[in-house]
Amino acid sequence: MPKYDIRTVHKLSYDELVAIRASPEEATKLPRHPIAVVVHDVRSLYNVGSLFRTSDAFAVAKVVLCGFTPAPPRPEISKTALGADSVVPYVWFSTIDEAIVHLRDEGYSLWAAEITTDSSRAQDLTVEDFPLALILGNELTGVPTKVLDQCKGALEIPMYGTKHSLNVAVAAGILLSSIVDTYRQLT
Repeated sequence: MPKYDIRTVHKLSYDELVAIRASPEEATKLPRHPIAVVVHDVRSLYNVGSLFRTSDAFAVAKVVLCGFTPAPPRPEISKTALGADSVVPYVWFSTIDEAIVHLRDEGYSLWAAEITTDSSRAQDLTVEDFPLALILGNELTGVPTKVLDQCKGALEIPMYGTKHSLNVAVAAGILLSSIVDTYRQLT
């Protein structure tokens, strides 16, 4: 591999990035990964907006909002989503149980973003785990046990510091990066 030389790198300007970015119309037609992001009882409008933006970055198939999670259109969601809330497909259900039935009917395997005694890493997923629904829980209480009991497994982010949790949107970004990388290596 050639040695990286910062002197030969050109940072793209905002105008250059806009020129290569898909338009909202084009974005709705781009291929998506067989991954759904389930957002259960997440209260923060800004976290929801950030989850839409992250879901767009990783080209997930859809966002599934449920429980008391707010849904677009909301200015606070749009502010953080930077328009991703208008290009990432989403559905809303009043309960997580309805969302689970919907996802199972579509063939998704359910995986919780949670720390358990038998959690897996995204790198351990197999092709049979897709399409995959990543369930994200409440900012304080995580994924409820009744939901965890219905999942194929839990995906955990290794943590090496003193804290054992991350902001829900940050955790989703880390997990989606690993899940998408794993999926693309498998297919």
